[in-house]
Order: sequence, then C-alpha cells, then structure tokens
Amino acid sequence: MLPKVNVILLFAFLVRDSDHMSLRIDPASLPNFLTSSQVFKVKEQERVVLPCEVTNPGQYVLAWKKGIAVLSAGSVKVSPDPRVQLINGFNLEIRDVVPQDAGDYVCQIGTLEPREITHTLEVLVPPRITYVPPNGRVDAKKGSEVKLECHANGNPPPKIIWSRKNNLLPGGDQTAVTSVLSLDRVDRHQAGIYVCTASNGVGEDASKAIVLHVLYAPEISVENPVVHTAEGFEAELVCIVHGENPPTVTWYHETVRMDSTEQRLMESKGTRHKLIIQKVHRTDFGNYTCLADNKLGRTRRTILLTGTPKAVTFKSASTGNYRHTYNLSWEVESFTPIEDYELLYRRIPHSLSEYDHVQPIHHQSLKNFGLAENRSYSAVGYSISYGYGKRWFMDWRNVTVRAPRGFSTSSKIQTMSHVIRGLESGQQYEATVKARNKYGWGPLSKTFTFQTTDRDMGFDDMRHYYEKNEPNTLEDFFGFGSASKTSNFLFFTIFLPLSSLTRTF
Repeated sequence: MLPKVNVILLFAFLVRDSDHMSLRIDPASLPNFLTSSQVFKVKEQERVVLPCEVTNPGQYVLAWKKGIAVLSAGSVKVSPDPRVQLINGFNLEIRDVVPQDAGDYVCQIGTLEPREITHTLEVLVPPRITYVPPNGRVDAKKGSEVKLECHANGNPPPKIIWSRKNNLLPGGDQTAVTSVLSLDRVDRHQAGIYVCTASNGVGEDASKAIVLHVLYAPEISVENPVVHTAEGFEAELVCIVHGENPPTVTWYHETVRMDSTEQRLMESKGTRHKLIIQKVHRTDFGNYTCLADNKLGRTRRTILLTGTPKAVTFKSASTGNYRHTYNLSWEVESFTPIEDYELLYRRIPHSLSEYDHVQPIHHQSLKNFGLAENRSYSAVGYSISYGYGKRWFMDWRNVTVRAPRGFSTSSKIQTMSHVIRGLESGQQYEATVKARNKYGWGPLSKTFTFQTTDRDMGFDDMRHYYEKNEPNTLEDFFGFGSASKTSNFLFFTIFLPLSSLTRTF
C-alpha cells in the first residue's frame, strides 16, 4: 500500500510543475471518462459496483472520494473498510451495503483542471415499525376519542396503512393511509384488533397489531320483547348482554328476584342469557327483567310473558275481484283458540281536505260510529259485514268478528276470512284487526291497504278463476270450506245480484 505521504507528494508535484506541464501537454492526449454519472439504487446487504472507466489514463492519478474521505488513489486502496475494493481497473465495489453507504461517490482524474464524475448511491431499506402503543393495547371509555399511532422508517419512507382484523374500519372503509388513526366517540362496536402495516415496496411489509378495548356499562338487547305462550307450555326469555368488564346478570319477575329452580332454569353462554320456564302457570304471566351490572354501571330490560295472541297478519291480495265487495283473509298465532276479532276499516280519503274530518283511530269509539249501520253475520271460518253510505268512510268502522270453533291443538296458526260488502267501486281502503283469546286481546295488526275493482268479475272470469284456483275457490273468495263445483257456481249466481242492493238492512 502506498503511504499517504507519497500520495500527497504526488499531488504537490503536479501542482508545482503545472506551469511547465501546461506548456508541454497536448489536450488531445488528456484522459477522458467513458462512464457518465449515474444513480444506483441498491437494497440493503446487496453488492454494488460503481464504474469509472477512462481513456488515455497515462501517468495521471485516478482517485475515489466520498465527501472529504479518499477511498483510493491510483490502484491503491486507501479506505480501511474491508467491504470496499477496486475491481477490473478503477471500478469501485462495495459489498454488504448498509444505509450508511448512501451518498455521492466521486471518481476524479488528477489533471491540472481535475476531471470527475459523480455516482449517487441510494440504499433501499425495508420498512421497520418503530412505534406502536405500549404492549400493543389501548383501553378507552365509551364515548371518548381515541388516537391509534404507528410510526416506521425505511427508504423510501414507508406509508402507514391501517386495517381491522375481520372487520371494516369504523368509517366503513377497508383501509386508511395515515400514521394516526382517530376514532371519535368509541363504543363496543369499535373495539377489536387494528393492524398497522408499513409499506415502501422494498422487501416485505412490516405489520403490528393493536388491540382496542372499550370500557362501557352493560348493554342489553332482547330477542323478543313479548313472549307468547299458554299454561302448560314452555317459555324461553332471552337477553343478549354485552359489557367490558363482563357483567353479572340477575332475573326478576315483577319486583321479585328469581333463583334457578326445577321449574325455572337460568342459562348463560357467552353474551346470551336465558330464563326457561318449563310449565307455565297463569301466575307466571307478567313482566320479567334482566338486570346486568359491572363496575361501570347497571342496565335493565323488560320482557313481557303473556298468553294473548300475537299480531294478526293479512293474507289477502291487495286488489279484490268485485266493485262493492272485498274478502279480507288473515292468520294469527295463538296457543289457545281465538274467541273473536275486532276489525277496523275505512276508505282512504282522497285529499287533505277530507283528512280534516277524520279522527285518529285511537280517538274513535270502537262501538259507536253513528252514521251508518253495521251488521256482521258469522259462520265457520268466514263472516260478512254490511255498510252503506259514504259519510261513514271518513272515520274508521268497527266490526266484531266471531272466530270459528274447532281449533286444532296441532297448530298454533289460526286463520279467518271476513267479507265486507257495500264498498265503493275502484276505491282504496285500509284495515287493521286484533284477536282475542281467553287471556285477552292481542296487539293491533299493521295497517293493510286494499282496493275494490271498477267492474265485477264476469261469469267467464269466475270460471277461469275457479278452474285456476280449485279446490279452494270459495275459501279464497269468502273463507268457506271445500265445496263442489255445482255449489260454487250456485253460490255465485245467488251472490251477484246482492252486490247491487241499495237498501239498508
């Protein structure tokens, strides 16, 4: 190896004799670079060769520098770094590249006016996550603001991508690109595992998981706020309870705390808490409360256990077959036989001015409607009511419908049909109904909207309808049981003239 002092003396000699050399050197004989300046991008731990090829090197010294450090002079390596060496002439090799190797490397020829090229080395470094919340866990109270932070380094600088394990982010997005993920007014739905991923296209992405725990008072939802049953049957009351910390659950009947017995079983599995009453007695009906308690608060929800029927569901088509007659069909679930139904219906007012004369349903008497007579005739499975005049359609009309006898205990679904006559042609009506069994009245059904036609179904239409819907033609029209074809047509022959009646019974 050439001592540093010799290199210095060599450069000094060239400077000292510069005036004389300028007189003797032909410019065409001066060395020139065959290599141009370049940018090299190399991954960490890889090898790179920085080229420096010249023509006519002669006696001139070629040196490699990085900043103020001389790496080589001529064919002599000056740098003490064992990873650096000259190969194939004056090309500079660097093995096992590290981030500190990044920078500008100058290949210089020691002419009177130094000539040089500069190579820039960029070291590509895979992303490394440098910061996440301690222990990868964040605890926050419900309603508070949470900021999840994640920082990383690498070259190029990595971007931070947030995602959520087995779920979308609270805003509904799959991912979010930000170093700080802000969550406003957190609740239990925002709790879970959030994943911070650093990516810069070099090597493998880096990821870390952060678990967000939201601390909140118990939250309760019930599967069925009203549970219908009857004496002798089993009833199941269910509360879904969430809470962090996990809450304890207690059941009450009215105001009396309940304990698990052979008659009343209490089961818990995860968030699902059940109260099972095996053989219901009449004294078991009433309100049941599930109360959940943890360190952050107390919550309760009430479930009604009742023997009354469920809400009625209408099964009729929205458009009838006749101008002045419509058949309403419905079904209801009840553990005991239905005794009767209460039906309310009216024509839907055409304009806002008509609504000025209409009272809400809960303000009207269920018995006295005054302006027109209503009569109901019942048989097994169907009934008929009459109403004439127009003024009464401004208010709800009430009909008591007696239920058929012979309830089968094999099915809790009970059906009924009711024929309304004396309607206006081509008009829209709305109806609601509720059912009563031995335990009392069930709730009112949802309002059902139906419409009469502009013309009655003709004989050919009836025959087509009959053939298409046999063997339940009468049942479809009026709720009758099965009948022969002859009796069906005989019935229609008698029925059609009745639709034109104008007198009041």
